[in-house]
Amino acid sequence: MAIKEKNKKVNKTKNEKPKVKKENYFKGVIKEMKLVKWPTPKEALKYTIATLALCVIICGFFLLLNLLLSIIKGWFV
Repeated sequence: MAIKEKNKKVNKTKNEKPKVKKENYFKGVIKEMKLVKWPTPKEALKYTIATLALCVIICGFFLLLNLLLSIIKGWFV
């Protein structure tokens, strides 16, 4: 009998979810966001230019690859 009562108590604690207030969540988010090292406008501009340059290079690579493969395909068709 004591074992059944003990299992009932264990099941109750497993099914219960801890109650967390939403305000605590948002306070935690604000606290973590203060720890983030945000880039300066100069760094953001530098990273944006680097990203766009890489996109142009990759686009050009695939454009040339497509052109080359189209020429090779034209030889055999």
